[in-house]
Amino acid sequence: MINATNSTDTAALYASLNGNTSTATAANSAASTQDRFLKLLVTQMKNQDPLNPMDNAQVTSQMAQLSTVSGIDKLNVTLQALSDNMTSTQSLQAASMIGHGVLVAGKGVDLTKGVGLGGVELSQSVEKLDIAIYDKAGSLVRNIQLGSQPVGIVNWQWDGRNDAGVAVADDSYTFTVNASQAGATVAATPLQFGFVSSVTQTKQGVALSVGQLEGIAMSQVKQIF
Repeated sequence: MINATNSTDTAALYASLNGNTSTATAANSAASTQDRFLKLLVTQMKNQDPLNPMDNAQVTSQMAQLSTVSGIDKLNVTLQALSDNMTSTQSLQAASMIGHGVLVAGKGVDLTKGVGLGGVELSQSVEKLDIAIYDKAGSLVRNIQLGSQPVGIVNWQWDGRNDAGVAVADDSYTFTVNASQAGATVAATPLQFGFVSSVTQTKQGVALSVGQLEGIAMSQVKQIF
């Protein structure tokens, strides 16, 4: 008489359900897993010892595991579909930003037709906020005093003149931020203004080209104009 609970078959079943064999790796769909399980179960039942039949609890446990594996497989398919849909939606949203001005983390400011734009993200309200603008040689061109400002994003504008009131040439400049409250320095993130020129789909998600900056993630955009 053949024993229904053959240890080799049972081990193979659990290995298949748990994805520990090369066969399970090659055929990882829920349908193939169910087919293998049912064939093995039927074989066990056909060859079971009438005097020592299969334990109902064991069969129930195996079927519960199969149900779990199938459920996980279906869940993975659903999550992948949702992920693909979110990626497509994000790409469409990003494409609509082309031509719009945005603020992203950065220390550059482009002076165009005598106007330069930038921003600062403050971690708390401040009594003093200064913007220092430098040329490519590292020389101070203009210091803009913005006074007290609330927590959050603060936009600022430069009229293209130096501290002597003389207009400077349109070019790319850099700036630093000095923020303080009651004499103590406050964390402040400089924000660079630029126009979105293109959108690229990468492995990490949607990336924007903003002015001279490349690979800007959607999450890095602080403000859209």
